[in-house]
Amino acid sequence: MQNILIIGATSAIAEASARRFAARGDALFLVARDPVRLEHIGADLRLRGAARVATFVMDATDSAAHPAMLDAAEQALGGIDVALIAHGTLPDQKACEASVELTLATLAVNGTSVIALATLIGARFEARKTGVLAVIGSVAGDRGRASNYVYGTAKGMVDIFMQGLRHRLSKSGAQALLIKPGFVDTPMTSSFKKGALWAQPDTIARGIVAAIEARRDVVYLPGFWRWIMLIIRHIPERIFQRTSL
Repeated sequence: MQNILIIGATSAIAEASARRFAARGDALFLVARDPVRLEHIGADLRLRGAARVATFVMDATDSAAHPAMLDAAEQALGGIDVALIAHGTLPDQKACEASVELTLATLAVNGTSVIALATLIGARFEARKTGVLAVIGSVAGDRGRASNYVYGTAKGMVDIFMQGLRHRLSKSGAQALLIKPGFVDTPMTSSFKKGALWAQPDTIARGIVAAIEARRDVVYLPGFWRWIMLIIRHIPERIFQRTSL
């Protein structure tokens, strides 16, 4: 049994991951903004076999609330073995282009709030010399593209931060894992036309659990995205500017 903290527990990928943790008998501490949805998911996970489930209502962008949440998680679980940061939003790129406020809010939700949480969790795991911090990033962070560069900026920020944190934690027994999903069929992407490259949340969840167990550093999910993004990252800038990605 492992003690697992999930921040952003009401997201589709987080919920699918929690179901897999519950099925093997792990203890879960779930954090999200929506108390009704949070309690519903918690009840379902108890039925699925979780050793115990506790919940905590918090807006992830409220950095002042982060220390108290982590203290509550450690008290409820008796220590944290794995922390999964899974919150985020997918903004409308055109709306961001027309609004400084929306752009900054997007960076706060998907970037700086994640970094704030990872800073605190990383320090606690480093002091204990154990623990796996898993953060859901995105392939969008690999290269700025006109279609989603505000969201991609936030994810790219998290990517660089996790590289540095991983380097730092390598001196201890703690681990920092960055998960980079591609297109995932979730409520957040309900307006998108789906195709062959799209994956279901449980497919991503299965990869997340496997990556945590294997103590991976970076994982693309599904795995073929590693090769797609390798190509996209290496397209020369002058040629890239003529694409409509």
